[in-house]
Amino acid sequence: MNVELDANCLTIEFNRPDALNALRPEMLSEAARLVEQANADADVMVIVLRGAGRAFSAGVDLKVLQGIEPQGGIIGNVFDEPAAQLAAAIRDTGVPVIARAVGACFTGALEVALHCDFVYTTHSTKFGDTHTKFGLRPTWGMSQTLSRAVGQRRARELSFTAKIFTGAQAAEWGIANDSFETPEALDEALAATCAQITANSPEAVAAMKDLYRLAENEDGIRASLKAETSSQYSISDTEERLSAF
Repeated sequence: MNVELDANCLTIEFNRPDALNALRPEMLSEAARLVEQANADADVMVIVLRGAGRAFSAGVDLKVLQGIEPQGGIIGNVFDEPAAQLAAAIRDTGVPVIARAVGACFTGALEVALHCDFVYTTHSTKFGDTHTKFGLRPTWGMSQTLSRAVGQRRARELSFTAKIFTGAQAAEWGIANDSFETPEALDEALAATCAQITANSPEAVAAMKDLYRLAENEDGIRASLKAETSSQYSISDTEERLSAF
């Protein structure tokens, strides 16, 4: 893993470019640790998750599964535990997490990206949920996060067919926030977005992230609205920012 902090933006990079950043359990565990660590660092106001080289990630490194017998389409805790740790770290941190999905973003990598707050991609990036292609069923959240992003009908189509789609389509359908012609154009827009976020109150951003999570819980809209009204947050710079306006 490569890590770099610049202008309050922490970049966490999967670093297996020769293998298109195919995910191994230790990579997921380390990424989770880095996100959790960043959440406790006041200097980190945005996290960008990306892959070294020409791909975000081709998905799970199938070599890790050699000798492991799947049960009911599940590959077991060798991947599931660290993947759950990373998903929880991304969703629970008060810092926005942006996936820079370029080149390839398949299955497990797509699940990781869908847990992020934003996804930026390029028009030609290849995406896909290939669980059914390999006789697998998702355990990292695909059945929940994909349908929330694109709707039930589109999600079922993508999962049942295991078809490959482009970054341009990912943006059109709601998987990605935006799609760009080139990685350079993406990076320019990403830098601008990070600058906009870091100019705001980090405490208020953390509160907003937590409040948006209420819409994803199972208690329904009434409980979410009640919780939105009653939730308390430590936001200390409201007056300062209102005065500056």
